[in-house]
Amino acid sequence: MKPTLLVLAAGMGSRYGGLKQMDGLGPSGETIIDYSIYDAVNAGFGKVVYIVREYFLEQFKETVKNKYSGILCPDGTPLEFDFVIQELNKIPARFTLNPERQKPWGTAHAVLMAKDVINEPFAVINGDDYYGKDSFRILGDWLRAHEGKTGVCSIVGFELDNTLSENGKVSRGICYYDSEKHLTGVAEHVNVGKEEDGKVYGDNTVNGDVHVEVDGKALCSMNMWGFTPDYFDLSAEIFEKFLEENMNELKKEYYIPYAVDNMIKDNGYKCEVLSTDSRWFGVTYKEDRPGVVAKFQELADKGVYPTPLWKK
Repeated sequence: MKPTLLVLAAGMGSRYGGLKQMDGLGPSGETIIDYSIYDAVNAGFGKVVYIVREYFLEQFKETVKNKYSGILCPDGTPLEFDFVIQELNKIPARFTLNPERQKPWGTAHAVLMAKDVINEPFAVINGDDYYGKDSFRILGDWLRAHEGKTGVCSIVGFELDNTLSENGKVSRGICYYDSEKHLTGVAEHVNVGKEEDGKVYGDNTVNGDVHVEVDGKALCSMNMWGFTPDYFDLSAEIFEKFLEENMNELKKEYYIPYAVDNMIKDNGYKCEVLSTDSRWFGVTYKEDRPGVVAKFQELADKGVYPTPLWKK
């Protein structure tokens, strides 16, 4: 069994100021998504599903076709691709969309858009985040080990120190888990960053935006999840309850941590926390771009990645 990689690529990145998903950052113009797909394929994934917005679907499809046509997995089979659309009107028929709403429904809603094209264990990642080879290897192994199983999912936790931006404060969800490394909750912290004393601080939104020191070795969520297909039906039920409560809210979003938290508390789900030493990086701010370009150049110089990534 080859797991599927589900890429959240519908966002526009307002702080960055452009369509990050198509920005060439590698030595040969590779995008961050290119590196994620390369690492996923080498970790045994066989299919990539993109979640995109309708207005750039055709441009995205053409880009993928030109870039990946003829790419083979390590076992010689072609790498498969599919595309699904996230739009505001893609909600259950019994609900009426508020015409004033402009904000997307969130990451868990985005994942639901792939319900009809994924029938195997799958990973979820952000399209504008670099996760590292080790993360995909760990998650790929977990997904293969859980083929046919239900009631369990996983999250890859990154050490907080390995995820900070040098160009501004960030938001991070700190993972809490029990002695068996089963997730008990994700506490969102905003304005996270190193301060003058060299320690990491952030505002814990769970406790009313209290400014606290945060352990740099704490595991945090970078939206890298592992699910089995039973996730879809359960998440769809939770989304309906979410809409019942928030249909007239213009900014409330249905996030993956919210869905998983409900599954854990109400449905007996287990979410395994997988840890990695990989260093995350991304382009949260436009000022992050030169540093990311330099990091990809360094990885190429060290032989971690070929350049170009895909040789035809």
